Amino acid sequence: MKNTRKLADGSYLFQVEILVHAPTNGAAMEQLLHDLNQGSFADYRIQSGIQLGHQIEKELSEAAEASQLLTDALDSRIRGYIQSNQLIRITINKGKGVKLSWPCRVVNFDPALELLTLYHVDEKKVYTVNLNEVDDFVDG
Repeated sequence: MKNTRKLADGSYLFQVEILVHAPTNGAAMEQLLHDLNQGSFADYRIQSGIQLGHQIEKELSEAAEASQLLTDALDSRIRGYIQSNQLIRITINKGKGVKLSWPCRVVNFDPALELLTLYHVDEKKVYTVNLNEVDDFVDG
């Protein structure tokens, strides 16, 4: 028992650590919750030891890493195009077999949303495309 506090209404608050023998963390948690629910406790709070959802966290983390297209080299390359106002050709894959090849200038780049704002020099129009739609940057 680490600490005991008397509360205003005649209740006492204890901080304890409980060791439960079980084959897995989930089974130990199930046993602990069962025992706590069978007791006549006014309330309880489990503050540590819960190790559930690790597989979900691992797979979400791996998916986020795999989907992250933006590397430091690509980021600096795009920013270089913006600073130099260089004319480049971008190959865009719109899906379903539709590929576009645009002569353009990169006007803006939002790394958080992975969005490129492009000025199409032939059409004299501004477009916004997702970075994952861009197949290639060709320096002119």
